[in-house]
Amino acid sequence: MKYCPYCGKEVMEGAAVCLGCGRSLNNFNNNTNNYNPTPYQQNSSVPDAPSFGFAVLGFLIPVVGLILYLVWKDTTPLKAKSAGKGALISVIVSVVFSIIMGILFAVASVSLFAYDPMYSDFDITYWV
Repeated sequence: MKYCPYCGKEVMEGAAVCLGCGRSLNNFNNNTNNYNPTPYQQNSSVPDAPSFGFAVLGFLIPVVGLILYLVWKDTTPLKAKSAGKGALISVIVSVVFSIIMGILFAVASVSLFAYDPMYSDFDITYWV
């Protein structure tokens, strides 16, 4: 069996056209002695392009973005990168938001108890 130099699919001996990608194989069938195949490209039946939709999905649900990245990183790397970026940005934003909210909560709770008149006259000896 021979392989298509464009997509890497198996082709029948003497075939004029590859059934995988539709390209002509006439030049390669005639020159079998000088046949130097180029590295085949991945099957182009699945288009690969960056996707804003998958980036948003990865941002809203980071676990889904991570799973899509791991599944697609070899077959459609641009889509995988979009989903992975969305998940990564989501995690970074949530960590920064949590830190800011923790600081604000700490400042608010300290200021509430420090300036509350109810606690300013509090006598610990009363409770002992």
